[in-house]
Amino acid sequence: MSSRLKRGRWLGLVAISLGVALIVVDSTIVNVAVPYIVRDLALGSTEVQWVQESYTLVFAATLLVFGVLADRLGRRRLLVCGTVLFGIASVVAAFAGTGPLLILTRVVQGLGGAMILPTSLSLINATFTGRERGIAFAVWGSTIGGMAAVGPLLGGWLTTAFSWRWAFGINLPIGAAIILGALLFVPESRAERAGRIDWLGALTVAVGFASLAFGLIEGRQYGWWTTTGTRLEVGSWSWPTGLSPIPVAFAVAVAALTAFVSRGIRRMRTGRPNLVDFGLLRISSFRNGNLVAMVVSLGEFGIILSLPIWLQNVQGLTALQTGLVLLALAVGSFAASGLAATVGTRLRAVTVVRIGLAAEIVGVGVAGLVVKPDTGWGWLVPCLFVYGFGVGLATAQLTSVVLVDVPVRLSGEGSGITSTARQIGSALGVALLGTVLYTGAQLTLQGALDARGLPAAVSAPLVDAVVNSSGGAIAGLSADPRTHSAAADAKQAFSAGTAYSAFAATGFLALGLGASLSLGPGGRRPGEAGAGEPDAVDLPPAEVVADGAGLLRRRLPDHRVRQVHRVPRG
Repeated sequence: MSSRLKRGRWLGLVAISLGVALIVVDSTIVNVAVPYIVRDLALGSTEVQWVQESYTLVFAATLLVFGVLADRLGRRRLLVCGTVLFGIASVVAAFAGTGPLLILTRVVQGLGGAMILPTSLSLINATFTGRERGIAFAVWGSTIGGMAAVGPLLGGWLTTAFSWRWAFGINLPIGAAIILGALLFVPESRAERAGRIDWLGALTVAVGFASLAFGLIEGRQYGWWTTTGTRLEVGSWSWPTGLSPIPVAFAVAVAALTAFVSRGIRRMRTGRPNLVDFGLLRISSFRNGNLVAMVVSLGEFGIILSLPIWLQNVQGLTALQTGLVLLALAVGSFAASGLAATVGTRLRAVTVVRIGLAAEIVGVGVAGLVVKPDTGWGWLVPCLFVYGFGVGLATAQLTSVVLVDVPVRLSGEGSGITSTARQIGSALGVALLGTVLYTGAQLTLQGALDARGLPAAVSAPLVDAVVNSSGGAIAGLSADPRTHSAAADAKQAFSAGTAYSAFAATGFLALGLGASLSLGPGGRRPGEAGAGEPDAVDLPPAEVVADGAGLLRRRLPDHRVRQVHRVPRG
């Protein structure tokens, strides 16, 4: 690495973090802008759904593939290419005049985002070492937590003050800053011994993860086993049978991912090129850390899903006001990134992860207690700050724990696996917590209307209208004196559903905290021998010793030997 790049690597970190911000902000802005997009483009219900979900499906399906390609083709190159692709799609989306064109641009954005996210992780892993790597991961993680809250604020302002088209147009200056910063301050890196790309494996894993993500996201919409009132439609074609497409999607996912793993293991045994080095799963910190990351992701996105609905449709806040409330989460996350630079020199990374998870549990759990129609939004601000503080501590340091023993030459593969684990966890979390939110609201409202003695012919359509609109129908019910009492019941029902969702998220986070015990006592403290250094497989042969059990070990400066990981025989 040249001296200029060494001096400017922190500016490079800014560019890398902006790449993550681009992905998170775009996702949250579009969610805020959807009602305005529906009005201007006259979208049908199916088109609305695909505007939101096509991005997520493509993103989840190709994360692992692009993580591997980054190692082969160059990590900075893929980051820049992904940003360019994302920017081009954003320009087309900003000028889209039809629903199908907008959906197509979202698919392309998903591809660009999948090129950016795992590449950002592997660039940090390859550029920084030791204590600086922990700080860099803290900045990366806090960016995710902070931008998840800033996105609704920015989206509310752009959409209300200008147009929903600026929700896509804002990506251009951000993308330009990423490209300029990456080219000037981020060193190029790639695997030194890159083999041929296993394109069949890439296709198989993409189909598997796309099917899994589709099933997790759309289960509540289409029915988990038999079809509900909504049928899957693509153009003039509709799903033909009474069996829901969801179990079919899960079956395809299981078959594709099983074929991918079994085929990959066979290819590794015969020395043929493979998409993923399954030997990474022999590294305990990587294997267990990814399991923890998946479980934690189940809970971390629940509050972002449910609280905006409650704030706007129960408390009556605008999109901009909702963004201002959620800004407390961003403030907490950025505060954590500043503290991480200090505590990272004194505490082990996994200890910081546990402290962060504990803070998340407190923030989300208390939020579930205070979410009531008559308590107001002010009580949420300290809860969101504590929660955001925990996200800032836990997200980045967990990444550091997961990748600490991964060889730099395999950091793209490792980052892709980690990003995929988190994405699947978050998709499952959105599916489960969304089900808890809407089911809780539906049952509570139906019970309240039954208690008032309303006949089913009257109460059932009312419940459907409230739930299917995510509470948007409450304002109309409140304005009509004949349904004013039903509006009060609906507010109470959505408050109850939001609380249930928060408590479910708390349970997942607690499960993640317990699972973090599998990571051991905490690994090395920053600054200890070997912390953040390249793995033994990247060192000259004279520095590597092997014992009879097939273990690779590194001889440290004081002549102690530490285990790195077991390598497969043969």
